[in-house]
Amino acid sequence: MSLAEALLPPSQTRRAVLILLAALATLAAVWIFQGLGYEPCELCLTERYAFYAGAPLAALTALFASRSMHGLARAGFALIALVFLANVAFAFYHVGVEQHWWPGPTACTGALSAPVDVKDLMKALETTKVVRCDEVQLRILGLSLAGWDVVASAALAIYAALAARLVR
Repeated sequence: MSLAEALLPPSQTRRAVLILLAALATLAAVWIFQGLGYEPCELCLTERYAFYAGAPLAALTALFASRSMHGLARAGFALIALVFLANVAFAFYHVGVEQHWWPGPTACTGALSAPVDVKDLMKALETTKVVRCDEVQLRILGLSLAGWDVVASAALAIYAALAARLVR
């Protein structure tokens, strides 16, 4: 079996299973990092939605393909591609917030919009840990986790789009 056949097998079912495994591996990785103490910010948590949606969509697509419902499988691949393409845009937005190219949401970048009673603020700070969206907690090979999300989501979007174009 060649590398091309391993990465893009002739079976729709196998292509869908590869997407499922990649989505699950990505989720496992971020959960492991979280378990090691790297708390996700609000944008990080939102970026996971694509993987939460993509994994069951890939499983459903594999089911369609295994039952010779090739048209539905192709539609499933197209939907997966759209889900991950949207996540590319969202993750790139997060990278821009981290790089201070543009402001992020006020919920996780520290802006206050109204006067706050200092006593109430101090009490809230004792129980609440805000993870800032504009501060990188971890870089791997020079990229933040949001940067790696751009890469992973783009790869999955391209892969799913290619799989959607193949008849079987």
